[in-house]
Amino acid sequence: MPIITAPVITPEIPETPPVEIPEIGYASVTYVDPTGTRWPMTDLSASWYTLAENVSGMGAAPYTLTADPHPRGGSRLRHVQPQSRDIVWPVFVKGIDHMAFTKNWRDLARAFTRTLREGPGWLEVARPDGSARRIAVYYNGGWDGRGQTATGINWDSAVLTLWCEDPYWQDVQAQTVHRESGSQVDYLAPYPSVSSSQVLGATTVDNGGDVDVWPTWTVTGPATSITFTREDTGEAFTLDMLATAHGALLSGQTVTISTDPPRVRSGTGEVLTPGLNYPDAVLWSIPPGRTPVTFLLAGAESGSAVDLTFYPRYETA
Repeated sequence: MPIITAPVITPEIPETPPVEIPEIGYASVTYVDPTGTRWPMTDLSASWYTLAENVSGMGAAPYTLTADPHPRGGSRLRHVQPQSRDIVWPVFVKGIDHMAFTKNWRDLARAFTRTLREGPGWLEVARPDGSARRIAVYYNGGWDGRGQTATGINWDSAVLTLWCEDPYWQDVQAQTVHRESGSQVDYLAPYPSVSSSQVLGATTVDNGGDVDVWPTWTVTGPATSITFTREDTGEAFTLDMLATAHGALLSGQTVTISTDPPRVRSGTGEVLTPGLNYPDAVLWSIPPGRTPVTFLLAGAESGSAVDLTFYPRYETA
């Protein structure tokens, strides 16, 4: 069985010097607002930076445990449910004069509060070795000054609360697996040969994170149907292109299958979800460790391909 692993990608080492922060250690932290603008949070030479004291919410995800009484005493765990988390993030803001401070204060306030209107921002934690993790955040309050003598003139601080609907951190680098059909051959040239019209992939996917990930699949035609199977559990799903209004996937055309949220779209935005073999279809996740999977493309020719993409997820920053 061929083993396919994602390519090793070395992310850029951040220019901001690492700062020791409780619950994190030595790290460089950057906030990325919904527009993609990057705000360094640990550059002590900047006009704003994180105050290390009172940072919290960077550890393991919070959980709710559901248990049932046991007739012989005690309880038995029935269900574990991850909960959203809050991150407390103190920020110091300054300026060379009152107007410079006011501009910095207003700009940062807008960068965080716009998450309530435009979608989440990202809090990124980069380590000295170049590795980095991030978590999606929404502003949940706290952009108020100290209200003390001398504050609000050319400096002040705020203690932000950032709400995270997904409590897990994710790698900033996507892991990918690519499989592609080779050229078809003539049955009689130069001697009797068999070249199937299917791409049969037997692949071991390595999830180096702490928890399950929900992958995205991108299929490039030609193909008439696609079946994905997780071999350790037997869970599988099939997308029959001939059962959709789109019809067979032609050369160069693509279809993307998202497992969280469940969604199937063509490269031009057509909704192809009716092509899934519900109610039997299970859009399965990939657990931590090594997982054997197979995928089968009917009607495949040269150029047919499958790309699997996911971001490893972690308990802590």
